Amino acid sequence: MLGNEAFAQGAYEAGVKVVSSYPGTPSTEVTEALAKRDGIHVEWAPNEKVGVEVAMGASTGGVRALSCMKHVGLNVAADPFFTAAYTGVSGGVVVLAADDNGCHSSQNEQDSRYYARSAGVPALEPADPQECKDYIKLAYEISEKYDTIVLLRSNTRLSHSRGIVELGERCERERIPYVKDIQKRVAMPAMAKKLHVVQEARLKQIEKDGPAMTAGDGALPLNRVEMGDTAIGIITSGICYQYVKDALPEASVLKLGLINPLPKELIRDFAARVEKLYVIEEGEPFFEEQIRAMGVAVTGGKDMFTIQGEYSANMIRKAFGRPLPESEPAKDAPGRPPLLCAGCPHRGLFHVLSKLKKTVMGDIGCYTLAALPPTAAMDSCLCMGGSITMAHGFEKATGSSRDVVAVLGDSTFFHSGITGLVNMRYNGSHGTVIVLDNRITGMTGHQDNPSTGRNARGEEAPAIDIAALCRAIGVEHIVEIDPFEIKDLERVIKEETERDELSVIITKRPCALIAKQPDIPYLVSDACKNCKQCMKIGCPAIEEKDGRPYIVPERCVGCGLCEKVCPFSAIEIAADGKEGR
Repeated sequence: MLGNEAFAQGAYEAGVKVVSSYPGTPSTEVTEALAKRDGIHVEWAPNEKVGVEVAMGASTGGVRALSCMKHVGLNVAADPFFTAAYTGVSGGVVVLAADDNGCHSSQNEQDSRYYARSAGVPALEPADPQECKDYIKLAYEISEKYDTIVLLRSNTRLSHSRGIVELGERCERERIPYVKDIQKRVAMPAMAKKLHVVQEARLKQIEKDGPAMTAGDGALPLNRVEMGDTAIGIITSGICYQYVKDALPEASVLKLGLINPLPKELIRDFAARVEKLYVIEEGEPFFEEQIRAMGVAVTGGKDMFTIQGEYSANMIRKAFGRPLPESEPAKDAPGRPPLLCAGCPHRGLFHVLSKLKKTVMGDIGCYTLAALPPTAAMDSCLCMGGSITMAHGFEKATGSSRDVVAVLGDSTFFHSGITGLVNMRYNGSHGTVIVLDNRITGMTGHQDNPSTGRNARGEEAPAIDIAALCRAIGVEHIVEIDPFEIKDLERVIKEETERDELSVIITKRPCALIAKQPDIPYLVSDACKNCKQCMKIGCPAIEEKDGRPYIVPERCVGCGLCEKVCPFSAIEIAADGKEGR
């Protein structure tokens, strides 16, 4: 099973009834796998904050609930997450956060363990797909036994690696009857002060009980010592445990599965049994700083290893002066920079924005790739929904909205763009917001969202009308347009950015990967003047050959955008049997 599929299997076996998540690589497949199961309500929430709140509501209603997200999603969910650490649960609640060491698909690297420590909640970190399944089941037992939410930490390699997983049966659980308890659930100051005391005592009890906690049929301790050569002792967790066992199989290892709170006495005992103690952990020195603060001598930690990126067995071998395994020398390979897909509906918009030399406040989505040449048509990318609020701030700083636009996708708009648009309207912005409605959440693998008319299971659902929502906010100037209608789009952008009033442009064209393209190959005819205007749209189907534009027939999907941007009508539909050129 994929690690994420194993998480889903464990949640299913644990009797989870409600799942509310926002798609975010590398966590997305957990919710997708659960959406295929019967007996569970599974939904895509507009954002991660909503997801955790729904999970807490389901818990209050007496059932086990799950909310999944990537590391930056935990930032969005932090508000309910921290207070839920005070109020506790009825039915068990697990928040699964997947970190992205190495920024494979994220705008930053972030260590979610600090959220567990700061909020004061227990956190678990598995090391392989079998543990993914076992740990999430244990997380629900911990949640209900200690009356707390539990953070389950994953990362890209764990979520997207495969391993053998032993399956079990689903345990259907009786719903816990709701009992009104304002002292527990209403986090007013008077109650919160008392709840904080309870939360602190709870965490101390978990630390005390931690060494006895086990997971899975093998009944292995969450925190376990594997003694080997006492010359080297290593404290590690998660995927780094696999790297350590591969690189230093003879070393003594303390594998941590319960990563917050730390087992202080176990750590002291292990440190006393080895000559030199090392801490190997991806991300921040979360373990190392706490262990050093305990007065335990650490020979090597972040002074040997980086905070940035992912680790590997070879990195550890090199740090300890061990020989690297023999392998074939890497062959030279051409670079393969990420590109918008052939036929991508966003390409027309960014071609026009580049031509008009607008300052583009961008957002999180596959359209962020428009920041790269040849369009280079994006000036910023901060966070979900940040395009709208940054454009507003830019306008207030410069005194003009005519040279700046905000660009974001339909899913991002529902995630956290709406409040930014409300802010623009309320605080007198004259700016222009462009919503790229491609009818799907594209970057994370084509999940539905509130505008698509489908829910997480693919069933028919109400589709929220973006234009109508903008009107309800008070936006009077709204234009819906096909972004491949280049001339009309250029005219509309010029008109709307010249207004001294707030306006919204909605570009409507389905993602090229979900909508069947015409499948008509195009070619460059003899009328070509070699101006290379067609190459400025950055289509992967157009490349230079013998100094001239060439349309690769195997890549062309027949969207026709290149035909529309050619000033000499030199791009035409290829006749049957005619090769692309």
